[in-house]
Amino acid sequence: MTRFIKVAKTLLLTYYAYMLEYRAELLLWTLSGSLPFILMGIWVKAAQNGQFNLQPVDFARYFLAAFIVRQTNVVWVIWEFEKEVVQGKLSPKLLQPIDPVWHHFAAHISERFARLPFIFGLILLFFALYPQSFWLPSFDRVLLFLLVIFLAFCLRFLIQYTFALFAFWLERASAIEQVWFLVYLFLSGIIAPLEVFPESVRNLVLWTPFPYLVHFPASILIGLPVDVGHGLLVMLGWGIVFFVWNRWLWRQGLKQYSGMGA
Repeated sequence: MTRFIKVAKTLLLTYYAYMLEYRAELLLWTLSGSLPFILMGIWVKAAQNGQFNLQPVDFARYFLAAFIVRQTNVVWVIWEFEKEVVQGKLSPKLLQPIDPVWHHFAAHISERFARLPFIFGLILLFFALYPQSFWLPSFDRVLLFLLVIFLAFCLRFLIQYTFALFAFWLERASAIEQVWFLVYLFLSGIIAPLEVFPESVRNLVLWTPFPYLVHFPASILIGLPVDVGHGLLVMLGWGIVFFVWNRWLWRQGLKQYSGMGA
């Protein structure tokens, strides 16, 4: 355990220092995730003229929460791993006593902390422009939200890393993520909260991993009714599925990688 803590601390501090060197890019990355704010204006206007289960202020709060969640579960491991395999940079990491995935995981976690000041700044700007949407969630709700967004990030990372392992066989494994992202964009709650979906579609989507990556944690933060127990079980179930698939692809991929003479 002592060795694990020491290694984890070293990786996190190293990648945090590395991320701080790219503060300007971090700001641009943060701004690139502002799609929920654009969609918020559309849905707030629609709520004023139509009949929805959510009020305009609910839409404003939801898309702010969706923005916060998206900032915590942005993942790019598939592009990094693809480059390592194609360029042969994975080989030196295989000689290290830790799984190469922990380098990517530590880089992602460190980037979250480096991004925090920009996120807080945009949240303050949001409340300055829409003061009527200001609210304070309870302490218990915040703790639950923090737990769920961490699990959502882990699931999102695990899913993309599983797709990344196809780089052992494909030169452009990132194409899989691009197709996945289109479905993720519509079913995760980024485009619209699931409350505006037809009930039959919503009931079906709730058994997929997509809504638990954005909609589920966002709903918890703003107080929309969700089945927390069901959500956590579905996340656990999909996590197990992708973990087993991931480990199998990793073992098969290493055979393929070494067989290529890399």
